[in-house]
Amino acid sequence: MKSLNRRNFIKSTALSSAALSSAALSSGVISLAQAPTFASSVNQEVAGKVGIIGLDTSHSVAFTKVLNDTNAEADVAGCTVVAAYPHGSKDIESSVSRIPKYTEEIQELGVKIVDSIDALLDEVDFVLLETNDGRRHLEQALPVFEAGKPVFIDKPISASLSDAVALFNAAEKYDVPMFSSSSLRYMRSAQEVVNGSIGKVLGATAYSPAHLEPTHPDLYWYGVHGVEALFTVMGTGCQSVTRQHSEGTDVVVGSWNEGRIGTFRGMRSGELGYGGIAFGKTGIAPLGPYDGYRPLLVEIVKFFKTGQPPVSAEETLEIFAFMTAADVSKQRGGQSVTLEEVMTEAREKAEL
Repeated sequence: MKSLNRRNFIKSTALSSAALSSAALSSGVISLAQAPTFASSVNQEVAGKVGIIGLDTSHSVAFTKVLNDTNAEADVAGCTVVAAYPHGSKDIESSVSRIPKYTEEIQELGVKIVDSIDALLDEVDFVLLETNDGRRHLEQALPVFEAGKPVFIDKPISASLSDAVALFNAAEKYDVPMFSSSSLRYMRSAQEVVNGSIGKVLGATAYSPAHLEPTHPDLYWYGVHGVEALFTVMGTGCQSVTRQHSEGTDVVVGSWNEGRIGTFRGMRSGELGYGGIAFGKTGIAPLGPYDGYRPLLVEIVKFFKTGQPPVSAEETLEIFAFMTAADVSKQRGGQSVTLEEVMTEAREKAEL
């Protein structure tokens, strides 16, 4: 199978990008004209073979252990990892150096190692794109879309907001189901808030480690975990952000519609952890503890079987617009930056 290269794909989907990434609503809230919807002929009872792209992250082995457990419970059963393509990042040493170890470990779980993405696609029904380096995700996802295979893309979805836009454009062009999420979205405490335990959410604070990787925007590499938890309970509708930065800490304050305020605290010193607090009309609820990978895998298996993404394109793009605007705010000395500003620039780049 001959894959489209990145430049030719973006040229071929300029009109699709314009349609998918419509102007913001008059209120200033970021909006897509409509989040992509995907046709699906996947039967919920049909088991499927899963392939992994990228063995440069511990997620690849951890996910496989859950999915390939012969005693797996029904909510994660039926999707077995059968093949993996090892190569992820080319130059992030902390990722590249892990590949030999994780390749050996995943082979011990009965997974076949293949020498190309095309070879992987010949073996599987579904794909976990686990490459740690978000810069490679668009390049590696394009042949998956061309092959029509539903795909989960692990965090960060990309290393730029324009690539995130291009990924959703590609999924829409090929009518292939796709979603991306941090496992923190599926903390039980966060889902209880989503399901109304404290009524309408008026504000929230979330925190997580926020280690930096020079090849990625500051919060994309690790801060995305806490930002995703924040958006899980706040939902979409963030209009602008301000950021305060120090060597050990980032604090990003987002202004949502209806006067709601959401705050992310990214930590690089002291005791690190994941959590937060949500403030609702009828109560206040802690966010945490972190419940591990299994709740996310339940959603991934359901997604593979139904073809229905559990997280909308709109929300994922807004999460990454929030983090991109936070970088711009840092560059401007903490000034407020609208999400529409960074989304407009990203749409234009995605159409080049």
